[in-house]
Amino acid sequence: MKRTITKKDVAKRTAKLVGEKIYLTEKIVDGVFTALREFMSEADPEIRIEIRDFGVFEVKTTKPKPKARNPKTGEIIYVPARRKTHFKAGKLLKEILKEPLE
Repeated sequence: MKRTITKKDVAKRTAKLVGEKIYLTEKIVDGVFTALREFMSEADPEIRIEIRDFGVFEVKTTKPKPKARNPKTGEIIYVPARRKTHFKAGKLLKEILKEPLE
């Protein structure tokens, strides 16, 4: 079963790593995620957020689809261009994830 990590879990791990109180790291972690969300929502239309040794978050635009089909009804519909998020792991993270499972 897939394990879910929450923002609180991230704050607890951060507190342990930097030797700080959890209530302080919760504020900082929350601030970091809020800042990232704001950067991404302000993308006009695309943005790239690079975090060294972790990865790259991007907001990319999709192409409009003038002939998309509703699978339930078979009706042809128009889907306008929009923005989507994308994450690409950095070199360190990729190396760790490449290790074989036992």
